[in-house]
Amino acid sequence: YKLRQDFIGASKVQMEDDISASIVVPRSQIKGLPLREYGMFPSLKITQNCEWRLFQRPDDAIFPGFDKQTEIDLGGEHVFVSNFKPIDQEEMKDLTERVDFFEIFTNPMKKHMKRSIKEGGVNMCSAKPRIWHGQQTKNPRYLQVRPDVANPRDKYLAQLGTRLYRKVASTEPCVFPVAGVIGGRRNNPPDEINGVKIRPLCVFNPIHYQDLPELFIDYVCSVTGKSPSTTGAGSEGALTKGPFNAINATADLNNALVSMILTGYGGFSSAAGYIGPNYKVDHDISLLVPEIWCRMTPHERTPEWLIKNGELEKLEDFELDTPEGKKTVLASRLGYRITDKFVAHYFGRVFDNPAAAINEEMLKPESQSLEVYADGIGNLVEAEMKSALNYFQDGTIKYACPPLAVVLHVMAYGHYENKSIHDPAIRSMFTREALLESDWYKERLVTKQRRDTVLCMRNIQSLEDFMGRPGYEVEAARLGIHEKLMEAQRELVRVSDDAYLKELEGTIGADPIVFE
Repeated sequence: YKLRQDFIGASKVQMEDDISASIVVPRSQIKGLPLREYGMFPSLKITQNCEWRLFQRPDDAIFPGFDKQTEIDLGGEHVFVSNFKPIDQEEMKDLTERVDFFEIFTNPMKKHMKRSIKEGGVNMCSAKPRIWHGQQTKNPRYLQVRPDVANPRDKYLAQLGTRLYRKVASTEPCVFPVAGVIGGRRNNPPDEINGVKIRPLCVFNPIHYQDLPELFIDYVCSVTGKSPSTTGAGSEGALTKGPFNAINATADLNNALVSMILTGYGGFSSAAGYIGPNYKVDHDISLLVPEIWCRMTPHERTPEWLIKNGELEKLEDFELDTPEGKKTVLASRLGYRITDKFVAHYFGRVFDNPAAAINEEMLKPESQSLEVYADGIGNLVEAEMKSALNYFQDGTIKYACPPLAVVLHVMAYGHYENKSIHDPAIRSMFTREALLESDWYKERLVTKQRRDTVLCMRNIQSLEDFMGRPGYEVEAARLGIHEKLMEAQRELVRVSDDAYLKELEGTIGADPIVFE
């Protein structure tokens, strides 16, 4: 598909990958933010990457010269790889002598292959994944040094440009709050593996938006399609990985839900894998979304604007005739999806003919196969119900905040206190106004204040103990322990004051369960 003549690819600085720390603060507490970009968000989320290396799966590296970044990374030193074929000196020599293969690589990989011949031993080539049961594995992996660490100049220039634009002094922090939430979802068509049928999930068009109740039904379930990274398909999200998380999932979900309500971010998602059973898109849409989003003005990214202008359409439940009789298909769980107006308006800022890149069948996957579409939604709803029932069986439903409890009840039983998820009384529970007025949110703020007070007292005790040790006078002076003690005492006074509770409004506070 032909790009516009004036198209220039966006320069992107990756800020995070799998593991990040985050905080939500009122917008008023961050200096220098332009209201044009952030004025619509009363609170903002700031994230910090916790990883030095990113766990990458270079699918396209099997084509020599295609994935240039992977070849640069794997051609360097101190590389950790998994699921690549071990290649000895003789085989590596044969590969370098295959002109139609070797000459297509970028220079870093060519140098790596030649160097491995000279040094001997066993090595690897980016285009040669491990052979497993007679076939190349679809899950080669390597640890990539974070791009902003490997190329600090790009991040520095981005920050410098931002400082100049915002008029932020070099002595002040330059923060980049989250301005959009656009998750990715892997979709698969109906399939079969070793005689086991895989039900479809390809019911989403390229970009969907969901209001908070429907969005958190998705988040709780964290369903995924068939992927090279997993052994199958099903509920496979980060919140389901119990061995990596020692606290109840309700704590994470409560935090995430409070965060989304406070910030007012719209919950968008993009499709990967398949759109309907007929269109395999892999990660093409995921790669396009940043290009589309950065060409939209801040108000154009808001769901209210897109809905008002007919660029998002709401999906409704519908009846389907089946051999067993009429069946209700809960299509409303999918929220809203982009229309041909969205494609013409925004994809048209990238493509010469956007309708050729995103056609009518992709915008309406049910037109490819209504049977597959209905089965895919049924698959989602069943996975959501199964996921939610766990919270009732293990008793953790009692730790869910009221809006999360609503979500879990609807997922498990289809209603909450005999009210559907579309009931205005239910929807109102997910508003910022209702949150700020609620007793349970105020309890989160009090819990946060209590924990901060305990932390300050512990810090003071530790500093006093250090200063009181015999023979530590010189070391305490060198480390400035007395000054640190004074600072900790001032902080204790601050966090113990009633004014601190007011200062915490607009933050997520703290989940009371962890304090028990």
